Amino acid sequence: MATPAVAAPAAPAPAIRLQHVGKRYGSGPVILDDITLDIAPGEFVCLLGASGCGKSTLLNLIAGLDAVSTGSVEAPEAAFMFQESALMPWLTARRNVELALRLRGLAKAERGARALELLDIVSLADAADKRPHELSGGMRQRVALARALAQDRPVLLMDEPFAALDAITRDVLHEELERVWRATGRTIVFVTHNVREAARLGQRVILLSSRPGRIAGQWRTAGADHAVIEQQITAQLRKEISRNAA
Repeated sequence: MATPAVAAPAAPAPAIRLQHVGKRYGSGPVILDDITLDIAPGEFVCLLGASGCGKSTLLNLIAGLDAVSTGSVEAPEAAFMFQESALMPWLTARRNVELALRLRGLAKAERGARALELLDIVSLADAADKRPHELSGGMRQRVALARALAQDRPVLLMDEPFAALDAITRDVLHEELERVWRATGRTIVFVTHNVREAARLGQRVILLSSRPGRIAGQWRTAGADHAVIEQQITAQLRKEISRNAA
C-alpha cells in the first residue's frame, strides 16, 4: 500500500516584504531602484554599502518614516535605534526606558520593574540610576537598545548604532546584541558600512550598489567562513565603488 504523501509545512509569511521599491525626492536623482526583498520572521539582516548608497533611506521606508516613490513595503510597526543614543539627559537610564514603556501604555506600577528587567537583558541593571553623562558611549547605546526593546515590537531597525564606538566596545556590543536577538526572537534589520560588522552579525548580508541603490549581492553566513565572506563582500563593494567613481 502506498504511503500517502505528506504536504510540506508552508513557509511563514515574511516579516518584511519589499516589492520593486524605488525612491527619489522631487526631480532629484534616483536614490533607490527596484529593491525586491523578503525578510523572514526572526531573521537578522545586515544592509551594507558605501556612504550615500541609500541604506538609511531604505530603513526609513521600512519604518514608515518616509513614503516610497514606486513599489510597496509591507512591514509591521518597528522600533528604531539610531547611531546616537538620543537619551533624555535629565533622566536616569531606568527613567529613559520607563518613558518608552509609558508611551506604550504600560501601567505606572509596572514600569519600574519592567525597565529594570530590560536593563538586565542588556547587562546594565547596576547602572539603572545613572544619568547619560555618567555612562560610557557603549553603555548609552545599551540603554538605547533596552528602550527600543521596551516598545515590544516584532521588528527592530538599527541605523549604524555602533559606528561611533571604538573597536573593542563595538565587539562587546556585537556579542550583547547577538545574545539579545537570540533571547527575544526579534526580526532585526541592521544598517552598516563596516564589512566585518555585517559578516559578524548578519544571518544574511545584503550589499547595495552606489546610487541608485540596488541589490548588488547577498550572502548567507550560517556555517560559512566569515573571513572568506568578508573577502567576497569587500571585493564586490570595491567593484561598486569603482563603478560609481568611473
